[in-house]
Amino acid sequence: MLAGVRVIELSHVMAAPTCGMHLADMGADVIKIERLPSGEDLRRSAPFVDDESAPYAMMNRNKRNVALNLRDPAGQAALRRLIEGADVFLENYRKGAMDHYGVGWEAMHTACPRLIYCSVSGFGSTGPYAEQGGFDLVAQGMSGLMSITGEGAGRPPVKVGAPVTDITAGTLAAMGILGALYARERTGQGQFVDTSLLEAGIMHTYWQSAIYLNSGEIPQAMGSAHPLMAPYQAFETADGWINLGSANQGLWEKLTKLIGAPELADEPKFATSNDRVANLGDLVAALTPHFKKETTQTWLAKLEEAGIPAGPVYDMAQMAADPQTQARGMIRDIENSSGSTVRVLGHPVKYSGAETSIRRRAPRLGEHTVEVLTEAGYSETEIADMIDSGAVGIATKD
Repeated sequence: MLAGVRVIELSHVMAAPTCGMHLADMGADVIKIERLPSGEDLRRSAPFVDDESAPYAMMNRNKRNVALNLRDPAGQAALRRLIEGADVFLENYRKGAMDHYGVGWEAMHTACPRLIYCSVSGFGSTGPYAEQGGFDLVAQGMSGLMSITGEGAGRPPVKVGAPVTDITAGTLAAMGILGALYARERTGQGQFVDTSLLEAGIMHTYWQSAIYLNSGEIPQAMGSAHPLMAPYQAFETADGWINLGSANQGLWEKLTKLIGAPELADEPKFATSNDRVANLGDLVAALTPHFKKETTQTWLAKLEEAGIPAGPVYDMAQMAADPQTQARGMIRDIENSSGSTVRVLGHPVKYSGAETSIRRRAPRLGEHTVEVLTEAGYSETEIADMIDSGAVGIATKD
């Protein structure tokens, strides 16, 4: 779908690489720029397949790679030339870093009015925290996510297990870039696309923010439960856990009959969803003994037959092995540069008129430096001189 769109990605770790990965999966020519001498830190993150990082392979498939020394004027000039020839420039460094390299938004917009310039940062490019660096943990805390995650009020704050603000910020950046590309078709003009880990975290609080902003009540952590409906949470079974989504009155009444306790439907404190939420502790205490009588698989079969939404609580191995995960192509095998198999996640959106195959493994540092600089108009002699001077780097591993 994005064939013909060129993206220059100057990034590290997760937020912007997630964005670039989505765009590359959709067919864009994403050229990842890494700084010499050693590239980004994710290359040194375990586990390794041969000597190559599996996390790096996950985030950087389908991309080409150019290694530049951005302390060298020739390296900075090469970066600028590459951006000038692109549709999109994507970066996730602290505010001011791109100006230092001579490729800040104002300079590049003046030189390339059609360029879409996307910045992903901890707090965004405006506001009192714009100069601060940001990390997922910090953003989860400041967005309110950690206050609503965990076992309950009075317990220590808990972060979401995945780096959810990094991943979401990268996904929002991809969405913003696609919108800007569409707008450019109408106006001929590029624009600055600006999102942050903080905003990505805040976005996940839609339910809880609706409660606080309109009632003044401050939501608390509720374990796996929901602030507005019940029973809608995990319940222990004889051999594990299930998630139960009995989220409306009809499903609640079906559930009481299924577990052999229809009298619960007549309890005043469980009469409506609001009543059940208000008396959640009593509700869980009433339901748990019933669920602990049977195994997870037995309950899933019964709930499916009754038309009550439910599912198992998986670990990562169970998730990867599930037939639905497999059927949706969410686990893919690719080769690394040594020919060994690396397992990665597939693209999470399916399209009726386009493929999102993994066309390239994650690149070695500087693997495509000569190729890309040649496309940008550098001569063989110029490239050789830049390699000799250390302004650019090339892959040394066969």
